[in-house]
Amino acid sequence: MRDGQTTTEPRPGTHTATTGGGHGSTRAGRRPNRLPGTAALALAGALVLAGCGSGEDAAEGGERAVETVNGTVKVPEKPQRVVVLDTAELDSALTLGVTPVGAVTAQPGKPFLSYLPKDRLKDVENVGVIAQPNLEKVAELKPDLILTNQERDGQRYDELKQIAPTVMTKTTGYPWKENFQVHAEALGKKPEARKALATYRDRAAAVTKALGGKEKARKIETSVIRFQEGADTRIYGEKAYIATLLKDVGLGRPDVVKEATDYDGLALDVSPEQVDKGDADVVFYTSYGSPTKSGERKAVKSPLWKGMNAVRKDRAFHVQDELWIQGIGYTAAGKILQEMRGHLTS
Repeated sequence: MRDGQTTTEPRPGTHTATTGGGHGSTRAGRRPNRLPGTAALALAGALVLAGCGSGEDAAEGGERAVETVNGTVKVPEKPQRVVVLDTAELDSALTLGVTPVGAVTAQPGKPFLSYLPKDRLKDVENVGVIAQPNLEKVAELKPDLILTNQERDGQRYDELKQIAPTVMTKTTGYPWKENFQVHAEALGKKPEARKALATYRDRAAAVTKALGGKEKARKIETSVIRFQEGADTRIYGEKAYIATLLKDVGLGRPDVVKEATDYDGLALDVSPEQVDKGDADVVFYTSYGSPTKSGERKAVKSPLWKGMNAVRKDRAFHVQDELWIQGIGYTAAGKILQEMRGHLTS
C-alpha cells in the first residue's frame, strides 16, 4: 500500500472492491458489522455502561489532541484500557509497552499471531476478527481508547467513537512507520517510539553490514512469494510491508517488481504455472493457509520450481506467514530482520 492511499491486501478466497493489507478497502470485502435485534439492544446497554467510566477517567487525567484521518480526536493523557482492532495496532501497542485489554485476531478461530509474546497476551480479551469486531464485547471492556484504521473499520467509526475515543489511520501495511507514530501519539508513548525506531535502524544496519555493506547487499536480488489458499500465488512488489524491510537492509529486487501493479503496487498475482516469475538470487516463500491447499506443497515439487535459480543454489527459504506477511510493526520487523540475516549469511 502506498502512503496516503488505500491499498489493502485482500484475504485469499474473497473479493474486494479495493485492496491492500500491506501486505498488506476492506480486506476480504466483508460486510459491515451490523447488529440486528437483541444484539443492537445489548450494544446500546453496553455503550451506556462504557460511557459511565471512560469520560470520568479522561477528566481526571486530562486529555490530549491527536490528529487522525477523521480529524482531531481528544484522547486520555494516559490511556489505561486500550482496545486494538488490527494486527499492526496490536504490534504497535506491545512494542510501546502497552498491553491492550482487548484485540481482534487475524483469522476466525485462530489465536493471536504466534510471533507476539504470549505472556503479554494471556489476559487480552478476544473481541472478534479483523474487520469484524464484536462491538458489544468491545463496549463491555469499557475502553478509554480504540486504535484501528479506516481500511478495516471506517464504516464503524460512528459506533466505535460512542464507545471510546477512536484513533484511525487511513490504511495499514506499507505506511506502517507513519501509522506507528500516530499510535505512539495516541498512547502517549513518543519516547518509547523513538527508542523502537532507533533499535530498528540499528538492526537493519547490522544486517547490511553482515552482508558486506551496501554495495554487496544491493547486488542480492530478493523476492518474496506467498502461496495462498483459495487464491492466486502472490509475488510482492514495492508497496508492501515486507518490501520496506528489504529496502531498509538495502537488498536489490528482481525486475518482476516492476510488473507488481496489482493493488496499487502491492503485488503481482500469478497462476501456479507462473511462479518462476518470482525467481531471484534469494527467494523467501510462505503459505497463507494449509501448504497443501495453498498449492505450496505441489509447487515446490514441480520442475518449474526446481529449475528456479534461487532453488538450484539452495537460496529459497520457507518463512512463517504470520510473521513475514501478517505481522506488521517493529516487533515483527525485529524478528524478521534476525531471520533474514540468518538466511542470507548461511
